[in-house]
Amino acid sequence: MPPRPLAIGPAGHAAAHAIEHTRTARGYSQRQLAARVTALGRPMTFTALSRIERTVRRCDIDDLAAIATALGITPQNLLASPLTPPEAAGAGEI
Repeated sequence: MPPRPLAIGPAGHAAAHAIEHTRTARGYSQRQLAARVTALGRPMTFTALSRIERTVRRCDIDDLAAIATALGITPQNLLASPLTPPEAAGAGEI
């Protein structure tokens, strides 16, 4: 029996929501954003992007970095919890 994939945790759910929210706010379809990510050198289909947004597929760090760049924001913006005030987002930095 193949190993079970790891569950997507709270940060993954928050990032998926942030990706979808930012994508729609920018007026991109999933197809358009996937094409932008692919143009940056990280091949991605719109199906993979849809699965990330629906938390069916994990979003690895390389995907997150490319998606953030394609959206014109930093990966940290996609990881910040909507419950965390922006000024507190960097509170744990060294």
